[in-house]
Amino acid sequence: MRLLQPLSATALGLIGFGLLLGGCQAVPEDSPEVVTPITSPNDSRDYRALTLDNGLEVLLVSDPEADRAAASMNVSVGSAQDPQAMPGLAHFLEHMLFLGTDRYPEADSYQQYLSQHGGNHNAFTASQDTNYFFDIEPGALPGALDRFSRFFIAPRFNPEYVERERNAVHSEYQARLRDDGRRINEALDQALNPEHPTTGFSVGSLATLNDDEQSLRKALIDFYENHYGAGVMHLAVVAPQSLDTLEILVRERFAEVPNRDLTRAEIPERLLTPAQLPAKLAAQSLGERRQVRFLFPVDDPIDDYRNKSLSYLANLLGHEGEGSLLAALREAGWADGLSAGGARGDGDDALLSVNISLTPEGAEHLDRIQASLFAMIERIREKGLDSWRYQEQARLAEQSFRFQQRGEPIHVASSLAMNLAYYPLEDVQYGNYRMDGFEPDKVREILAKLTPERLLRVYSGPNVEGERTTQWFDTPYRLTPVESWPQAAPLSGLSLPEPNPYIAEDLELLPLDTAKPELLADGEHYTLWYRPDSEFGTPRVEWRFSLQNPETSSSPRNAALTHLLAGWLGDSLNEALYPARLAGQEVSAYAHARGLTLSFSGWRDRQERVMQRVLDQLQAGDITTDSVARVKLGLMREWRNAPQSPLYQQLSRTLGSALIRPQHSEAALLEAIEPLDAEALRDFRQRFLDRLYIESLVVGNLKPALARREGLLVINSLAPSVDASAIPELTPLNVPASAPTLHPHSTRNDSAVLRYLQGPDRSLGSQARLAVLGQLIEAPFYTQLRTEEQLGYIVTAGYRPLLDGPGLSLLVQSPSADVAHIQSRIAAFLEAFDTRVAQLDDATLQPYRDAVRDRLLERDPSLTSLTNRLWYQLALGDTDFNHRQRLAERVMALDANGIRQAWQAVREAPAQTVSFSPETTPSDVAALTADFEPLPEGR
Repeated sequence: MRLLQPLSATALGLIGFGLLLGGCQAVPEDSPEVVTPITSPNDSRDYRALTLDNGLEVLLVSDPEADRAAASMNVSVGSAQDPQAMPGLAHFLEHMLFLGTDRYPEADSYQQYLSQHGGNHNAFTASQDTNYFFDIEPGALPGALDRFSRFFIAPRFNPEYVERERNAVHSEYQARLRDDGRRINEALDQALNPEHPTTGFSVGSLATLNDDEQSLRKALIDFYENHYGAGVMHLAVVAPQSLDTLEILVRERFAEVPNRDLTRAEIPERLLTPAQLPAKLAAQSLGERRQVRFLFPVDDPIDDYRNKSLSYLANLLGHEGEGSLLAALREAGWADGLSAGGARGDGDDALLSVNISLTPEGAEHLDRIQASLFAMIERIREKGLDSWRYQEQARLAEQSFRFQQRGEPIHVASSLAMNLAYYPLEDVQYGNYRMDGFEPDKVREILAKLTPERLLRVYSGPNVEGERTTQWFDTPYRLTPVESWPQAAPLSGLSLPEPNPYIAEDLELLPLDTAKPELLADGEHYTLWYRPDSEFGTPRVEWRFSLQNPETSSSPRNAALTHLLAGWLGDSLNEALYPARLAGQEVSAYAHARGLTLSFSGWRDRQERVMQRVLDQLQAGDITTDSVARVKLGLMREWRNAPQSPLYQQLSRTLGSALIRPQHSEAALLEAIEPLDAEALRDFRQRFLDRLYIESLVVGNLKPALARREGLLVINSLAPSVDASAIPELTPLNVPASAPTLHPHSTRNDSAVLRYLQGPDRSLGSQARLAVLGQLIEAPFYTQLRTEEQLGYIVTAGYRPLLDGPGLSLLVQSPSADVAHIQSRIAAFLEAFDTRVAQLDDATLQPYRDAVRDRLLERDPSLTSLTNRLWYQLALGDTDFNHRQRLAERVMALDANGIRQAWQAVREAPAQTVSFSPETTPSDVAALTADFEPLPEGR
């Protein structure tokens, strides 16, 4: 798999400059030159760039079709600017800005306003950037910008919350203690230049954030005043309002942001010094995953974003097709994944990283894997500098840019704000795709740096015994200077990719009338639904084929075999179809409770060829011992590592295992897959294909005749023979009065409680009432248990349906409070919320009700998201495809009295609790919930 820079690819000359200016405002000939972003021909939005008098750079995007408004502020400061004596201060400051300003002193003012108007918000602190973002109903944008802007003008840094939020930052640190990504990254920091500021501890903890309240608050204010100023800030706003309206909103609210004459901090220290190389690092992982990373110091590719020489090279190293490095490693049984790309860029320095996911056997052959990597690098030096290869990559990027889809406003705003900090204005949309021309000398310059003498090799695995332990994440590691690397023979058969035969040529956009899905073919053993589209402005098509077998979930063994069959299909086609993936033809197969789904997503042109290749492989492809062993290893690794995953995710999975049928736990699947081999899978494939019912959906820019022909090509080839009535229904279960508390199997150290309040039935009315209650409970639960009581960093509440069974999920994960205390505080909150609901009136309810409706009726941001939504509706039996509309109507018919009654009923009904503390014994969830009855359908 390729791991590209934040700098991807396209060529200006390949598209034509006139086409690229779609969506920008026209400039009269006698006007001064106005720079506007280069945009995709598929982008009809209007853009306007401003620089306020205080120096704040702003990009406004007017999208009349957007259902939401969003804004993001990127500040060019991050953890690299932390004071040496106070690691984590930049991150702590990010937390504190949410907790009250001069005009809105209440700690929950921002969150409460957003929740009331269906909004979301978040922020992140990177090494050199801090990014804040939110979205909201368009009509509420002025109020949101009021609150948001004051973060950057007059935060209060209330002393009361300085101490409380210090605990929250520590809780966040504690919640990440067993995350292997952070653990291995800290070990890597020990091998880099200790003088480089990005190698420090960035999260913060009680130990690093001074416990003297006055001095900590002073440090916050000093950091804010020294690093936050309009000159290092970039604001992006995406909304349906006109550009003139957005400009007025922004100028009125952000003109007061002080300009402190700041510039982005430079980092003069080298990321890796010559004295530190070559070297090898070994770090212990907690999960059953073995990886090796080959790291070479290179120049930061940001200055070369117009040509992307490093990305070009990384694409060749990360190729997965026939003759690739990964193909050779897979054939040897040493690896099951590979990626390549830039990492750790600081403006001057970066690392070229080749990351390989290893099998246990591969971990024993690191020297030969390394020799094979250098053999591939040498092959690129000799034969990889042909301009046609660059032009092919540029052509693919041009296609992606040309038919770029809108995306969700909140994500668009966040990425634009950050891009403004790194790209010239004209390239904030285009820079990630731009490939102006091949520069072989630049590629040779990078290749000259990829030598054994400049290599840092990083291995991580559970078998590492360390000589030292990292300070913050307790990772055992060994760092060893290398005088000379051992001699080893590279694998044979390495070659560079041939020209890609899957690149689409027919990219005509067909003018189709959008309509709801229609049943294009309806047989005794299959259905084919079709939904035409030209609204997204792309000649792409999404296919979903659900191959359903009555026996798939009848036992853990059959379920494991279904996972194995889906995994084998993807694995066995990896080399053959990798060029198709590069060309924009995505293929996936995934197992589920009723069988497996084949998913095809790509350009209309050449898609049938890909579909036929997958069919041939599924029905007659050779199921080899090596491929089955590789997939089995990956599945076992995934299921064994489940106890290592984030604790809140484990509680959520346990809830689903308890209240949804049919399904099997990771532990049951792990036990079932152990004895399975290639012969067992060959036998199962035949039995699986012999008894199929097929449900299918096609969405995209193709005419019904082609949709019918290609859909029936798949269906007729598979010859389904089973009625839909034979396939087990997906069913949510009812929480009984005697529901036991359930405990996941986890290796985490925190305590956590998930309390699930279930609706009385699966009716549309119950779904509407619980959805509105979820909107009402979200902000006060977070404010009380997270902000005020500081129980933990992970505190969430809201609507959580299980299939079509409505419910409310309340979750707290804490590094300090025990389960009993968390339970008591949740109970106390619910009692207080009883009073809040009892006092609810229609005027108070209205904005929450409107927010739920607006969220339900939002337009899909991409063709893929539209398809996934329709596919989910089909899985639940909504063949009218109007569930959202009907639910929105029910939501708008609700009044305060109905919500009060619904809340009382939910409070009186049994609740399902899932909890964990390190001393608890894992539950046998299947046995404990075996007698649960289906949740009533209701009326």
